[in-house]
Parts: sequence; structure tokens; C-alpha cells
Amino acid sequence: MTNPFEDQESTYLVLMNEEGQYSIWPADIDVPPGWSIVFTENTRESCIEYIYSHWTDLKPHSLRK
Repeated sequence: MTNPFEDQESTYLVLMNEEGQYSIWPADIDVPPGWSIVFTENTRESCIEYIYSHWTDLKPHSLRK
């Protein structure tokens, strides 16, 4: 069995939680509670590029105030 988060042939989503933290997520697995889709189904590489270009401040929202 392969790790679903590292399968280069699968498609993925980019999720974000209320704290502004991002995650790559396999497109064929239900999105967990507390997370929203911010980048729709795409290649793993494209999702990782999206995260790198959008998650520029790693501090959670609650620590930025």
C-alpha cells in the first residue's frame, strides 16, 4: 500500500483551516472537518506550488493579532 499523500499519479486538493494553515489533501478522500478547499483538484506538484506561493506567513492567524 502506498502513502496517499505521496502518490505522484493521484490528484490532490489544497485545504486551509481557520488559522490560515495549508495542507495538501488527496482528492479522493473526504475533506476533514475544519478545513476548506482553496485550490481545486490538480496534480501534486501544482498543489505544492500553490501552497508555496500563498502560505507566506507560517504563523497561525491567532498569533498575528
